[in-house]
Amino acid sequence: MKFNKTIERVKPGGLELTDRLVAVQRVTKVTKGGRTFGFAAIVVVGNENGVAGYGLGKSKEVSEAITKGIEDAKKNLVRLPIVNATVPHEEVGKYGGAEVFLRPASHGTGVIAGGAMRAVLESVGVHDVLAKSKGSSNPHNVVKATFEALMKMRDARAVARRRGISMDQVFNG
Repeated sequence: MKFNKTIERVKPGGLELTDRLVAVQRVTKVTKGGRTFGFAAIVVVGNENGVAGYGLGKSKEVSEAITKGIEDAKKNLVRLPIVNATVPHEEVGKYGGAEVFLRPASHGTGVIAGGAMRAVLESVGVHDVLAKSKGSSNPHNVVKATFEALMKMRDARAVARRRGISMDQVFNG
């Protein structure tokens, strides 16, 4: 994960994190003695209240790969802005061939997103959002693009703090 100065990293201590398995891939290594199979798992963890992270685990066993992915995800937790159970504003995130678009939605809309994006948004705690995935559907790149879009978002409090003005001045000019 690329972090800029405004992204707040979070330590997992004291947080009740739920994990979601996004994808498991079977990978093959061809050797002189034949094929050796292994597994790569990408996992998203979050407290469903603005803190989430993703991780990749690799092993010869599926369960061990998932466990390693969860441990890796706990090392990469970040705090992401949520306003009234939705995202603060529209944003686009790109990673590799994947491009995602997130738009805030009114209460009761639900998470209109599929696959890897849905797992990320639910782990963060977003309940109402309109999302679109364009380009590559590779789960690794979609997860990273979704995190990039979420990390670019700013809520009104962060904007006011960065500009050194009050919340009223943010909305009234």
